Amino acid sequence: MRVSVVIPAYNEAGNIGRLVTETFNVLPEDILGEVVVVDDCSDDGTRAEIRGLMAQYPRLRYLRHAHRAGQSAGLRTGIFAAGFPVVATMDGDGQNVPADIPALLARLAPPGGPGPALVGGLRARRLATGSRRFASRFANGLRARLLKDDCPDTGCGIKVYWREAFLRLPYFSSMHRYLPALFLSYGHEVAYEPVGDRPRLAGSSKYTNFGRALVGIYDLFGVVWLRRRTIVPPIAEDSGAAIPLRPAAPAHSAGRIDADTVSL
Repeated sequence: MRVSVVIPAYNEAGNIGRLVTETFNVLPEDILGEVVVVDDCSDDGTRAEIRGLMAQYPRLRYLRHAHRAGQSAGLRTGIFAAGFPVVATMDGDGQNVPADIPALLARLAPPGGPGPALVGGLRARRLATGSRRFASRFANGLRARLLKDDCPDTGCGIKVYWREAFLRLPYFSSMHRYLPALFLSYGHEVAYEPVGDRPRLAGSSKYTNFGRALVGIYDLFGVVWLRRRTIVPPIAEDSGAAIPLRPAAPAHSAGRIDADTVSL
């Protein structure tokens, strides 16, 4: 099962080039179809770092937002551009481990088949600070009680899922934090697999505990409403077979981007 690896990045010079190189080195060709980096209008050396690797890796693609739009927009841009039916996502800070992707893929059902449509990473030994771990435990506990999605680690950036299923989801800023709940709401199965975690080697996090809490509470109640208002009934055909109703995929584009690509 070949995949498009999608990596959103904002001001990740010193991390993103290392992560891309590692991804190409550790993933075999029968798994890795392409790497799509989406630059959310960085103002550091991120662009130069990626463009410097494109001649070495013909399956590396670089897309750049014309203005800041956020991590969810970066994921959506990359997934719209992806050329394979399965996507694997990682954060651009290098804390996710590309070598974990095959284990996640082993749990993922073939697109359209029975089984999980999304497999998320579960950081067994997270290397964040104590305050960040406490904030994450509190947030995960609160959202689990409200959303009832049984997601143990919503903040882990490494995931694999069906591209088409993602594109059928309603889009909103910060939706990347709620993908398991959204997949469940649309009738899909989800699963989790232990993955590694490692420290950031350059730069600093773009999120603070307070900032994430403010945005998270606002979005959380919106997703609770969406979960309760989303109805996905089975459809009985003449044959008597039951199939889930899948909303039509959106036809509009992800928005204006500047793209630097290498033909595959």
